[in-house]
Amino acid sequence: MKDYRYSTFANYVKKFSGKRILVVGDLLLDQYVWGDVSRISPEAPVPVVWVKKEDYMPGGACNVANNLAALGANVSIAGVVGDDLYGELLKTELGERNIRIDGVISDSTRPTSQKTRVIAHNQQVVRIDREHINTVSDDVITRISDYVKQCVRDVDGVIIEDYGKGVITPELLKSIVPFARKQGKIVAVDPKENHFSYYRGVNVITPNHHEAALAVGFLLNDPDDICDAGEKLLKKLKTDNILITLGEEGMMLFTAGKKPQKIPTLAREVFDVSGAGDTVIGVYTLSRASGASPLISAHIANCAAGIVVGKVGAASVSVQELLSRLRLETKGKAA
Repeated sequence: MKDYRYSTFANYVKKFSGKRILVVGDLLLDQYVWGDVSRISPEAPVPVVWVKKEDYMPGGACNVANNLAALGANVSIAGVVGDDLYGELLKTELGERNIRIDGVISDSTRPTSQKTRVIAHNQQVVRIDREHINTVSDDVITRISDYVKQCVRDVDGVIIEDYGKGVITPELLKSIVPFARKQGKIVAVDPKENHFSYYRGVNVITPNHHEAALAVGFLLNDPDDICDAGEKLLKKLKTDNILITLGEEGMMLFTAGKKPQKIPTLAREVFDVSGAGDTVIGVYTLSRASGASPLISAHIANCAAGIVVGKVGAASVSVQELLSRLRLETKGKAA
């Protein structure tokens, strides 16, 4: 990154404000239970957590929307919640972040997906999941599809967040992806490893190391394996780009007709990797919508991910944080 000038990145980041992004996918409510541990339970060999506070945050596709909104984008979201208290709480959390929720459908046949993380001394003790992962009804799929087609002309990009909770189906993607591409919109996918066949023809897919390995059917033990996996996915899915995130090893960008590009990690401290993938796809899509190339977009997304993994919880990054870190990583090289 030090080979680039600061202005190369900053000019695009400053265009984030006002960009219009539609997020489609599995909506989750994240609950964080914060406390301290001072003893082991006499009932079982488990820690006793003394709860000090509880927080609720948008999770899943909602966390991507939250990341986008924190960067100044105008964000709409489409998906499903249960007709329950937690669904109303999630919609309230989204509304407070200025995220449009008219594409959020309440379904009385399923609960709102919720993940509860118990954290003591900045260490996650346990996670509790409440959810149904059965496919949503045809009626709900039709309603989501209709909503996407209604507003896609007015957005700069579409992000599909697939957490395998029943919203992202072949039927939905066959309806909305060609429509969005025909309108000239960027379509980015954060994939579920067993759903790769759904994503044919999108602009970019951002799997992590584990997801990419499962998608191609072999382990990614070395750089040659990673390159083979990326090229195989490019050809199989007929997508423009594959951005494989590699944790502490950074990222690898694959672009049709070009050599793979390795992007080293910029993380300085790692406290929590939850939500890092959400930051990557959000910042990458915003950068592309702002006119940046796939490679420049990947560098900006990588920098943003290096910031959020230094925070506890599914955190977001601000424009000022991102600009400051970009200046640091480029050593402030001006125009």
